[in-house]
Amino acid sequence: MEYPRQITTIQAAAILISTIIGVGVLPLPLFAVRAADSGGPLVTLLAIMVACLGIWVITRLGMKFPSQSIVQYSEQIIGKWPSWIGSSLIILFFAVLASLAAREFGEVVITSVLKKTPLEVTVIIMLLLATLAARNDMSTFTYVHHLYLPMILAPGILIVILSLKNADVNYLMPIWGNEPHGLVKGVLVIAALFQGSFVQTIVIPAMRRPEKAMKASMWGLFVAGGLYFSIVLASVGVFGPEETKHLLWPTLELAKTTTLPGNILERLDAAFLAVWVTAVFTTIFSSYYLTIHLISKLFRLRDHKMLSLFVLPMLFMMAMMPQSILQMYDVIEVIGRYGLILTIMYPLFLLMVARMRRLGRPPHADQSQADTG
Repeated sequence: MEYPRQITTIQAAAILISTIIGVGVLPLPLFAVRAADSGGPLVTLLAIMVACLGIWVITRLGMKFPSQSIVQYSEQIIGKWPSWIGSSLIILFFAVLASLAAREFGEVVITSVLKKTPLEVTVIIMLLLATLAARNDMSTFTYVHHLYLPMILAPGILIVILSLKNADVNYLMPIWGNEPHGLVKGVLVIAALFQGSFVQTIVIPAMRRPEKAMKASMWGLFVAGGLYFSIVLASVGVFGPEETKHLLWPTLELAKTTTLPGNILERLDAAFLAVWVTAVFTTIFSSYYLTIHLISKLFRLRDHKMLSLFVLPMLFMMAMMPQSILQMYDVIEVIGRYGLILTIMYPLFLLMVARMRRLGRPPHADQSQADTG
C-alpha cells in the first residue's frame, strides 16, 4: 500500500519535536542529578548523542524503504515470523509508554492543580482525548503537531532564559559530577525520553521528499535536545544538585521561581502547566497513533480507526497498575532503559541485515530521481 505523500520536511521535524517534548520534561533534571549530581548537563548531552544514534538508524531505514513502515520492511528484511515478533514487541512497548505517560499526567494534575479529583478521572480523560484524535488520518495527525509546536516550545525557552540569570556557575562544577557512579544508567534513562522519535517510522512513508527525512530528524533532535539540555542546565544552576535531588518535578519548581520582567506575572507555573498539558497530549497522541497504526499494518487492516477504542481499556488498566507515584517512576525508568533495545538495537540489526542483503533503495536514490525529473 502506497502512502499519500503530504508531509513536508518542516512538518516532519515539528512532529518529532512535539512528540519528544512531553511529560518527561518535569522530572528530567531529577533523573540527571541522580546520575551524576553537578554532571547532570553532561549526562543529558551524552543521552542526546545516544538518541541521535537511534534517530539516525530509524531514519536511514525509512529512507531505504520510503514507501513502507517498519512492520512492512522488517518482513522483507528478516522474514515474516521473526519480524512479527519484533513488531509485536514494539507495539506493546509504545502502548505501555502511552499508558504510563497518561498516568504521570494524572499524578501531576491531582498533585498540583485538581487535588480533589480522582486519579482515574484525569487519566481516562487524557486517554479519551488521544483516542478520539487518533481516529483521524495522517494529515490531521500532522496538522495537530504543527499547530501546537509554538505553544510547546515558547514557554520552555522563556523559562530557561529568565531563570538563567539566577543561576550559580559553582553549582555546575565539576562538569562530570562529584560521584558519577550512575552515569551510564542516567544516560540510558534520559535517552529513553527521546523514544518518541520512533514515530518517524510512519512519518517518512508519508513525506513528500523522503530523501530529506534525515534533515528533518536531525533538526527535530537538535531543537528538542537543546531544550532538554537547557532545562537541566538551568535547574542545576538555580537549585544546585543536592536541592534538585529533593524535588519531584524540578522543572515545575523552576517555573515557580521565574518571573517576567516588570512583575507582569510573579510565577509562571500556572501558565507553564497549561502549556505542559498540550505537550503531554501530543506525546500520548503520537504513541497512541503509532500503536494502532502499526497494529493495522501488522494485521493488514484497511485503516486504524476501529482500533482506537479497542485498545483504550487495555491502556487504562496498564496506566493504573503502579501503586504509587514512586513505583510509577521506577517502572518508567526500567521500561525506558530496556526499551532502547527495541528502539535502537532492533532497527540497527534490521539496517545491518538490509545492507548485507542489499535490500532497499540507495540513500540518495530519491534525490537523483528528483534531479533527473
